[in-house]
Amino acid sequence: MIGNEKQFIEEIRSIVNNGRNNAYYAVNNAMIETYWQIGKRIVEQEQKGKEHAEYGTELLKMLSANLTKEFGKGFSAKSLYYYRQFYTSFPEKFPTVWGKLTWSHYKRLLSVADGNARNWYMNEAAEQMWSVRTLDRNISTQYYYRLLMSQNKEPVEKEMVEKTSCLQNDKLEFIKNPVVAEFLGLSSNIDFTETKLESSILSHLQKFLLELGKGFAFVARQQHIATETDDYFIDLVFYNYILKCFVLVDLKTSKITHQDVGQMDMYVRMFDEMKRNDGDNPTLGLILCEETNPDIARYSILHDSTQLFAAKYLTYIPSEEQLKSEIEQQKAIFQMQIGNENVKE
Repeated sequence: MIGNEKQFIEEIRSIVNNGRNNAYYAVNNAMIETYWQIGKRIVEQEQKGKEHAEYGTELLKMLSANLTKEFGKGFSAKSLYYYRQFYTSFPEKFPTVWGKLTWSHYKRLLSVADGNARNWYMNEAAEQMWSVRTLDRNISTQYYYRLLMSQNKEPVEKEMVEKTSCLQNDKLEFIKNPVVAEFLGLSSNIDFTETKLESSILSHLQKFLLELGKGFAFVARQQHIATETDDYFIDLVFYNYILKCFVLVDLKTSKITHQDVGQMDMYVRMFDEMKRNDGDNPTLGLILCEETNPDIARYSILHDSTQLFAAKYLTYIPSEEQLKSEIEQQKAIFQMQIGNENVKE
């Protein structure tokens, strides 16, 4: 390929990338402006309405029912509450940072009660181009207050940059957020939420359970569970009509940790409360990991739990000897998990 052709291709690639970036930011700006305006009108309507607190709640329910009927997802009473809080927390627009942050950034900022800290985090996130995960980590670790108390701020700033470098890979992560898809009237794209390895494993796992597992019916991949404070995504959800219960599957591409067990326990409890129907048995949670851990099987909540299980997956076909060894090892770990050292074949 001659030099002129290479330059030509690079110019076209630049045009395409610029166009995509402009589209992403246009969507984001429209979303932020829309949510702020909705919040503003809700506050204005409340000020004109009844004085007692119940009026605001009923107003949001009424508005949610009407908007959801016409526009679909994205206008639940909880979402409308966030839009209202968005306006009350930022009653004035900040032209220098307004379009640089995403709705996910602002939603995280709403949890900061201190107005000075909230505005500082907002400005820093815009100027330093923090990802949502970087912002979340800095808020959670009290970065603002630690800087205020530090006479020598450089080590604190350097540590923050080092510990959040891995969270800064995707500057356009907001376009992959299901909230954006809902705003545009599109369905969530599950491919956006998995790495290539996880996506491949989950795809094969889905086929395996459907074809070989007894009684399994596929329900959802990347099942979205929303609470009043956060959003969660469960890798795979099945329903087993023999057991008459939901089965949640969470994939971990590393050795299992106690945090993984706690996360699945939370998912199971949330699913039982929010999704389980009358007549269903308690939800089961299965953690598929690259490597199990005897200590966690023996000492974590997995021990004696009737709803949580951990299992190892293999990405290759083992030899007969390897398979026998693996079966014995996992059998021992399973016995620790169920709290019965004398389980027989």
